[in-house]
Formats: sequence, C-alpha cells, structure tokens
Amino acid sequence: MTDRPIDPDVDLHVPAQRAEPRGPVLAAIAVGGALGALARYGVQVALPGGPAAFPWATFWVNVSGCLLIGVLMVLITEVRRAHPLTRPFLGVGVLGGYTTFSTYAVDVQRTVAAGAAATGLVYLVATMAAALVAVVVGMRLTRRLAGRR
Repeated sequence: MTDRPIDPDVDLHVPAQRAEPRGPVLAAIAVGGALGALARYGVQVALPGGPAAFPWATFWVNVSGCLLIGVLMVLITEVRRAHPLTRPFLGVGVLGGYTTFSTYAVDVQRTVAAGAAATGLVYLVATMAAALVAVVVGMRLTRRLAGRR
C-alpha cells in the first residue's frame, strides 16, 4: 500500500476542492456517465422482467458494478498512479452511470406493490449482501493479481 490518501485528487480541507466539478473533470464524469448508462440500458434490455419478478438485470448491474469499483480503486490507489481524470471518468462516470441503486429502490417498491413481498425482501437483502461481497472480491482479486497484500 502506498502512503497516498485513499482519494488523492480531493482534499476537503481545501475550500476550492469542495466546489462542484468543472471543466475537464465535469466533462469526464458526463462522458463516462453516458457510457455507463448505455451499458446499463443494454443489460436491462437483455434481461427484461415483470413487476413481480426478481429484477435480475438491476441485480447483476449493481453487483458487477461493485466488483469493478473494487478492482478500479485498488488499481488507482495501490497499484499505479492514475491520470487525475481516471477516477472521475471510470469511477464516478462510467461505474456511477452503470450502477443504479435508485432503480434498486424502485424495484423493491414495485415488487412489493405487485404482491411479491417475499421476492422484494429477498432482492432487498441479496443485492446489498452481494454488492458488498463483490467490492471485497474485486479488491482482493486485484491485489492478488497485482502481487499485493
């Protein structure tokens, strides 16, 4: 592990860095977010479901996105120094646009309203558990492949 902070491009003690992103950072987030949202849309189209069915598309989007977030954060904080726009583009933009925990909340509500409360509860718990496990697996796998502990 390096002696760099976890989030080296933001220091909240510096007032200027507490401002909303502008310029190249905002552009990187916007382009990445559009790409991530398109990828999520593709998964949603490939795995359609009904209102009372388990929302597999959103589940797999969020779990795979969390796995990739674990991989990304190890790569850019522990393995090698990344370009300053890497985290805004890939982390906030692509993976932020790809994952959709707001849709997860709506899916739980929709499933319960459709009379499938048990499915909604399983989905509620399974998504959180699988997402957290996915982050840890992504981090550990990346550290192992990179020869780090």
